[in-house]
Amino acid sequence: MADYNKLYQSRVVSAEEAVRHIKSGNRIFLTGNCSVPQKVLNALVEYAPNLKDVEICQALSIGPADYVKPEMQGHLRVNTMFVSANVRAAVHEGRADFTPVLLSEFPLLFKNKHLPVDVALIHCSPPDEHGFCSLGIEVGLTKSPAESAKTIIAEVNQKMPRTLGDSFIHVSRLNYIVPVDYELPELLMNEGAPDENTDRIASYIAELIPDGATMQMGIGAIPDAVLKYLKNKRDLGIHTELFSDGVIELVEEGVLTGARKSIHPGKMIAGFILGSRRLYQWVDDNPLIELHPTEYVNDPFVIAQNERQVAINSAIEVDLTGQVCADSIGPKIYSGVGGQLDFIYGASRSKGGIPIIALPSTTTLRDRQVVSRITAMLKQGAGVVTTRNHVHYVVTEYGVAYLYGKSIRQRALQLINIAHPDFRAELTRQARELHYI
Repeated sequence: MADYNKLYQSRVVSAEEAVRHIKSGNRIFLTGNCSVPQKVLNALVEYAPNLKDVEICQALSIGPADYVKPEMQGHLRVNTMFVSANVRAAVHEGRADFTPVLLSEFPLLFKNKHLPVDVALIHCSPPDEHGFCSLGIEVGLTKSPAESAKTIIAEVNQKMPRTLGDSFIHVSRLNYIVPVDYELPELLMNEGAPDENTDRIASYIAELIPDGATMQMGIGAIPDAVLKYLKNKRDLGIHTELFSDGVIELVEEGVLTGARKSIHPGKMIAGFILGSRRLYQWVDDNPLIELHPTEYVNDPFVIAQNERQVAINSAIEVDLTGQVCADSIGPKIYSGVGGQLDFIYGASRSKGGIPIIALPSTTTLRDRQVVSRITAMLKQGAGVVTTRNHVHYVVTEYGVAYLYGKSIRQRALQLINIAHPDFRAELTRQARELHYI
């Protein structure tokens, strides 16, 4: 057997040495979610005054983001395909860029050289006896961009779980290795008990889910809250861009078996993991879990192969025709399309599929004004993530509106019926003015 330890040791450098191989004008791919390579990124920020016009491409990243501070202008500039909280101000102020793209196509931007990568900053587990490192909790958005990069700088972390699936990269592909040993960031979807509205929405969603369904859960409190209402279901499966801690209990109770999945039966399929240290330990070397590149996991035509595919996604607002805004507040980009349309369309094409948009009926603004999230029209400049042609179920704490195959008049009436009661009269008046009803 080849001695990969010798090869590994020959490529070990400090974080400070590694980032000196980044040149002005380079395009960097930065792995994200809870897998951000912290030591290397900190070293890059320290080295940044020596660089000009370096572009950092990323999606969601968790943790501090010193690399988008105002003093980084001219040195480092972020181009994000999903606006996470730590880069939102920089995007709004014009110090960082946003590129809209479906999550299923995010890795293809790099793989197909629309955005050629000079250097990939990745985070992986130590190599096994065959020399393979696992990309751990972030495989989906990282594997293809990393493989397309000219140079790979890898943090190899003793605390990174070894996840299985199409999740490996060989140590021979790693140009510079930075050994680290720190705990991964945690991101809990639903700290504490969910509020009453979230709970009611979750209960309505659970009623729509049949035994043998395959589940996708988007980011947020509502998808995670649904899980506690599924304990009386049988043979549920997982095919999702991400999952969190809520799945552990359902597996242990025999609810999540994957036995009736059409593809990958008996396996939980995902692109990445967001959760607690307990979850990271649970997925480590767990043959139940397979992580795959997102261009596969989120492909609507792969998703559709699962019968009874359920998609649960959130929204910022929904208008009376069924248009779903989930990425912006008016013209201000708030997040991104993510995997919403991938899974809504995939589930709609699935035999017995159930595509769901879920949102509380109201939100409270900074000035404490309460406004309806069911609106006559979307805000000026708002982005449409799921079109009125794709939408099926919309759920609030006041019930379920089924819009597929329904006229604008029928849609308006159903959506008004699940809006907050305080806003129904005004929505009815506006619907009449628009000649919807």
